[in-house]
Amino acid sequence: MSRLSLKAWNLEIGDGAPLVCIAGLNVIEDLDLALETARTLKAATAALRMPFVFKASFDKANRSSLKSYRGPGLKEGLRILAEVKAQVGVPIATDLHEESQVEAVAAVADIVQIPAFLCRQTDLVLATARAVQASGGWLHVKKGQFLAPWDAKNILDKIKEGTTGDFTILCERGASFGYNNLIVDMLAIPEMKKLGVPVTIDATHAVQLPGADPRTKGGSTGGRRDGVSVIAMAAVAAGADGVFLEFHPDPDKALCDGPSCLPLDGAGALLAKLQAIHVAARG
Repeated sequence: MSRLSLKAWNLEIGDGAPLVCIAGLNVIEDLDLALETARTLKAATAALRMPFVFKASFDKANRSSLKSYRGPGLKEGLRILAEVKAQVGVPIATDLHEESQVEAVAAVADIVQIPAFLCRQTDLVLATARAVQASGGWLHVKKGQFLAPWDAKNILDKIKEGTTGDFTILCERGASFGYNNLIVDMLAIPEMKKLGVPVTIDATHAVQLPGADPRTKGGSTGGRRDGVSVIAMAAVAAGADGVFLEFHPDPDKALCDGPSCLPLDGAGALLAKLQAIHVAARG
């Protein structure tokens, strides 16, 4: 099992390292909310001495409807993320969707994320990996809902053949199960760790009910908010090296994926539980 270092922030993930928290907003709504969320999560993780990376998306390109809120876009979104990074003093994680975005995103984000639906897009994965390698950051690849955990080896092989060095993390976020549902097989976590990379759990998106939000009659994704903590705790017990979580001060008013995100004021209590499980699971 490898252990990665993010030298600019004295942060490590993997074998023997502390549990890493990658958390924030599903999507950027405005600068004030991003700052509030980042400061709250930084305080909660600092109290636990838990490594923290602030996450927010500048664009949600795979929405169910054209009417769904997508975010401020690349230019404004990266400006806001850079402001959060400077004002709060935290590393940044965000995702991208197109090769044309790679250089700009890697210049701001310390962790660049490949969305699950795009994990097999060879040109996007390689372009992102090369930019991340050049910037000294990490590449966070979400395993597609359509892949078996051992099939993630093909993603890693592409990256290794096209770059040098170790900087990739795999992320489990559930597998499609029939219609409008996902399940998480906790055995996927040790299976992916056998591939020699750190593994995280995206407990937020793992509780999604794709195309099944009753409020919009299927025009958006539903979710089971109460299941986030259950999946996160189980995954850490199964060996996850980091947790990926999304919060909002008022989840029911979140502009994207509200049914799956957690209330911001509960972050500290959940993270304390996850940290205790992480310590116990490693003896």
